[in-house]
Amino acid sequence: MPRARRRPTRVATPPVVHPHAAGIDVGATELYVCVPMERDPQPIRRFGTFTADLLALAAWLGEVGVTSVAMESTGVYWIPLFQILETRGFEVCLVNARHVKNVPGRKTDVQDCQWLQYLHSVGLLRGSFRPPDAVCAVRTVLRHRERLVQLAAVHTQHMQKALTQMNLQLHHVLSDLTGVTGLAILDAILAGERDPAVLAQHRDPRLKASPETLAKALVGDYRPEHLFTLRQALASFRHYQRLVAECDTEVQTLLDAFPSTVDPAAAPLPPDPRPHRRRSAAQVELRTELYRILGVDLTRVEGFATIPLALFAELGPTLAAFPSSKHFASWLGLCPDNRISGGKLLAVQTRHVKHRVAQALRTAAQSLHRSQSALGAYFRRMRARLGAPKAITATAHRLARILYHLLTTRQPYDETQVAAAEERYHRRSEARLRAHARALGYHLVPAAPSSAGGVS
Repeated sequence: MPRARRRPTRVATPPVVHPHAAGIDVGATELYVCVPMERDPQPIRRFGTFTADLLALAAWLGEVGVTSVAMESTGVYWIPLFQILETRGFEVCLVNARHVKNVPGRKTDVQDCQWLQYLHSVGLLRGSFRPPDAVCAVRTVLRHRERLVQLAAVHTQHMQKALTQMNLQLHHVLSDLTGVTGLAILDAILAGERDPAVLAQHRDPRLKASPETLAKALVGDYRPEHLFTLRQALASFRHYQRLVAECDTEVQTLLDAFPSTVDPAAAPLPPDPRPHRRRSAAQVELRTELYRILGVDLTRVEGFATIPLALFAELGPTLAAFPSSKHFASWLGLCPDNRISGGKLLAVQTRHVKHRVAQALRTAAQSLHRSQSALGAYFRRMRARLGAPKAITATAHRLARILYHLLTTRQPYDETQVAAAEERYHRRSEARLRAHARALGYHLVPAAPSSAGGVS
């Protein structure tokens, strides 16, 4: 009996979702581009990174009918090409390099661009979040300002070192060497004054240290070499302070170009939630400007007093790119990353994500350790239960959900909702304690209020 002929096995291939997709491997001096095989006799080409080469790359992609491009976010090398392609009307998918690693084996730039083109064509790539260009401009200036502040702090340390070498304990008496009193005394020292009593007369009335203590701290060994380093460090510090002021002016100019979500004249800014804190005129103006753009006052959230501008520069005025607050918290790496295999939960640790928004929210959460608000009570409860690191992450996750709600609904922050959640938790805790006491044969009796109005 003749054998039946074996039917050929078909290999399942993913459907092509983006037939007009290209992949680009980005480097510092060269770019490798791959387009679909049927579009050009030479589907893989190499380009330089000069502006003329980038324009030629964009023109070639247009000639072969490419409409969508995928590239890795490699350092800052992708930015010029991204901007040119976006200006030419291409849909650019900027992906995390960690998410598109190729299978183990020989790695070359040619294979990388082919792998990117294949993954993008079958719809396996997800673009990274990038705010609009106007927001990116604010972000660039603010990040540059942050570096300038760090450099100014380095020169403050140089001043402290010079003072220590001359045994002038000024920076141990003053809480801020670069404050009003500190700068006035440094200027007098560099002008030639050596009398401690005369130098102590530059003391600001708000300084806690007495004039006698300040005068004792100004007795030292004034050596020429240390005075020279002190003079240069002070000049460098003031130079960076001028640059920081220029950045503030540029940020204000960029913010003025954003459209208004609300009119502060028609819908006045809510009162300052913390009126006891002194705010400069620039801080008050910035709060009003962000309220005009965002349509909601973020500073009403406890812990958000100093970070709204940083949040705006990293996220923009809207969070429409995230379907829900859960997606937003997951993007920030502030929620558990459940690893399940074989039906078992292997790990629940959060993902290792380095993001400026997540860091700002963690800083805001850490500042709540003494707050008398409902968020402060939540942080202290989590710290007692989980420890400080996990409590910071849990509180930052709650702040992220609050931020998402404010920016998507444009409704003012209502602390009573957070307080209501804390009240529900206390009722559940009390119910558990009563049930446990009944099981042990006891009966809980509320304590009588003390004469001071508290609970004994």
